[in-house]
Amino acid sequence: MTDRAGQGGTLARQEARAGSEPRVGGPAARGHEGPIRFRLVQPAQPKYRVAVFRELAARPGIDFELVYAEEPGLPNAPAEGYHARYAPQRRVRLGSQVLLWHGAHLREVSRRRADVVGMTWNTRYLSLVPALQLARARGVGTVLWGHGFSKNETARRLRLRIGVGRMASAVVLYNHGAAERAIAEGIERERVFVALNALDQGPIQAARAAWVGEAGKIEAFRRERRLEGRPIVLFVSRLEPANRVDLLLDAVARLGPALPGVTAVIVGGGADEARLRRRAKDLGLGDRARFEGPIYDEMALAGWMTAADAFCYPANVGLSLLHAFGYGLPVVTGDNLASHNPEIEALRDGVNGLLFRDGDAGSLAECLRRVLTDRGMAASMRAEARRTVLERFTVQRMVDGLEAAVRFAARLCAAR
Repeated sequence: MTDRAGQGGTLARQEARAGSEPRVGGPAARGHEGPIRFRLVQPAQPKYRVAVFRELAARPGIDFELVYAEEPGLPNAPAEGYHARYAPQRRVRLGSQVLLWHGAHLREVSRRRADVVGMTWNTRYLSLVPALQLARARGVGTVLWGHGFSKNETARRLRLRIGVGRMASAVVLYNHGAAERAIAEGIERERVFVALNALDQGPIQAARAAWVGEAGKIEAFRRERRLEGRPIVLFVSRLEPANRVDLLLDAVARLGPALPGVTAVIVGGGADEARLRRRAKDLGLGDRARFEGPIYDEMALAGWMTAADAFCYPANVGLSLLHAFGYGLPVVTGDNLASHNPEIEALRDGVNGLLFRDGDAGSLAECLRRVLTDRGMAASMRAEARRTVLERFTVQRMVDGLEAAVRFAARLCAAR
């Protein structure tokens, strides 16, 4: 396990707590004759979470089972290395709001089924509060996990969210910033844990190695697409207005005089595609704006990831940042940190990426110019990007944080 001493503070210790406590027996499991039975109720079983669930199931002293439903637009993947059960949820429309009811929340909080139950910290679930009340009455520990806060949190929703969070034995957040906010809003520090959101780097590193390890493969890829000698700035994600890909196009147009060949390669599809294509045409970018459509196969995507010089996600960045870091790509994004998703905590300005003034195409162009022309800085950022996801933002460390919360919840209930 990597050294965590440099992270500082109580939250960092809580993030690491699972690594320092006994995983079988001892105070963490007192009151249980066998492993802690942990049932995690989730809205879906997406592919990007399978490695997390598998790692959790492999932890000694944890009897893990996933209970999942269906989330629109998020396909369920098969379980690999852990037990999973499907339990449907219902969508309830109240006026303009769509709320949710997941009966598994209430069914799982039973001493016959579980010692600790995990649920998504989402106040749209009408079943959440009754389940937390029932769990407390029955002596079942509860763990809420997720983003914790909305980007557009209203005062009323914030009070509700914190009130629900305080009902749980423990809460788990995806980054330290959200955890500190939860504490500031009134959740006891000892109940707050951090599980830094992570991607399974296994498939990413295998695909990267296949491209980097074969002499001439990346050069041939560039040559076939008439990109020899051109600096490539890559975007990979959904084409939605919130992601501000138009800023990338504007920045590439501004870089034309200084870097005539610089090319934006845009991988993905979505509601904003037609507008972005018109924008590229209006700017006269020609083949310096390449729209490649969605690419879901990791090995195929690795061609673009290894050929690119930088990754740009102008706004609303999330797990794509960790994906790019896995290939050693410096990431350039806006400096309005609150507008991003929790994974923004992985980016260190000037170390593994650059932050430009939010919404400012000129500032973005300057950041891209720096990373594309300063070879020493770019090489250092590439190494730091990979180090970030191979040493700190890992599935193992994410599960450390979640396991620590589960053990805390079990110990809390056993002490009552």
